Order: sequence, then C-alpha cells, then structure tokens
Amino acid sequence: MTAPAWPAGAAEIACRYEAGVITVPASVGGIAGDYILDTGAPFTTLDGTQAQAAGFTDEATVGDVQVAGVRLPDRVLRIAKLDVRTWNLPTPASGVIGADVLRDFVVDVSYAPCRVRLSPPGREPHFAGRILALGWDAGRPTAEASVDDGVREVTGRFVVATGMNAPLRLADDIAAVPGAAKPHELYPDGVWLARLPVVRFAGAVGEDVAAGLMKPDGEVAGALGGQVLANFRLRFDFAAGRLIVAPAR
Repeated sequence: MTAPAWPAGAAEIACRYEAGVITVPASVGGIAGDYILDTGAPFTTLDGTQAQAAGFTDEATVGDVQVAGVRLPDRVLRIAKLDVRTWNLPTPASGVIGADVLRDFVVDVSYAPCRVRLSPPGREPHFAGRILALGWDAGRPTAEASVDDGVREVTGRFVVATGMNAPLRLADDIAAVPGAAKPHELYPDGVWLARLPVVRFAGAVGEDVAAGLMKPDGEVAGALGGQVLANFRLRFDFAAGRLIVAPAR
C-alpha cells in the first residue's frame, strides 16, 4: 500500500448532511464531484454512469483519491451502479469514499455544522467523549449497540456507516417484520421502514427509530446510519481501534 501524502496543516472541510448521508467534495480517479463519505462501505467506488462518461469501461481501475487536502495515489477503485444509494440526493453523487481509504486517518465527523476532518494518526486534535471498542467485519468498522422491540433485546456489533441513508438496519436472520404487506420494500433497494421502540448506542437511548432490514453480511447484527449517528460527534481512531463518541453540540 502506498503511504498517504499528509498535508502540512489541518485537513478539515465542510461537508453536507442530506437525506441521511454525508457528502464531501473530492476527486477520485480524476472525476471531481460530491462523494458520499461512508465509513460503512468497505470499498471506494465510482458511480458507473459517471465513470463510463469519463472513459472507464472496466469494473475497477487504479487512480488517485483527493479529499480534504490529502492526496492518496494509486488506489484501487471499484466501478458500479449506485442508483440505490444516490436516488434521493439533491445533487447526484460521483461515488463513495469508503473505509479502505478512510482507515489511513483519524476521521472526525460532525453533523451540525457538517464538518469532516482527516488527521494523520498521532497528529489529531484533542477530542473527549465516550470510548467504544472499534472492531472490523468484512472491511467495515463496527461498534456495540442494542435494539429492543418490546419483546426481545438484541445486543451485538453494528457497522457504523456515515453514508447509510436509513437510520438503522437489522440482519434478517435476527429480525423480521411480521405482517408487512411488502417485506422486500424494507431492504436497501426498497422504500419502506418499520419502527423500533428502543435503540441504545454509546450510552444514549433512541426511541421509535425507523429501521429496515438487510441480508446477513459478516458477523454483524446490523448497521447504524446517519440519522442515528447525527445525534453525536464521532472520532474514528482506526489505528488505535477505538471510536470516540460525544454528544452533538
């Protein structure tokens, strides 16, 4: 892996928090645009339509990633259709910047105002909050959370996904929605969400949280998305294996 070219100063930029996801201005593989910043995506991916217009014809390529004043050369970039992830965004996204790029940094995320900071490990500013163990599953960072439907409580590892446009998803091997008229609409390519009475994360309790389903993927119980995470300020200290969570200001 090529070492990152660290910037001389702070690498912090304004972002946008829209439709449940964070987007940042960036250039990936020479394509400049707005990119979903998703800690929960294992791979950095170019939108297939925009990539094809730029002359890319394969399912993957190698190119530079430039974001927040940092340039990371010669990264493997996937190319895929992203309609499911981008259909409800006011501005079409050019792709997704995933954990394969972000894990080189200490990543600070604030939702209001929306700011993203990328710091070299050991050069990050002070950040105080509740410390959670940060694990990995299938290339995605995970932390412990629990959900309760009033009958059963499930505690487990959840993907922490700043770019997931549903507040929460549960793997369908541990959760179901009995009586749903169109259960397939509860999955990522659908348009429905159910409600969960209680979600617990980082010492906080959320009530009546919108939630969908996902196919089992790795060993996680589910995934936490932007509308849950927006209640906090987050520091992903990947090198130290910890997620620091503070209340939103």
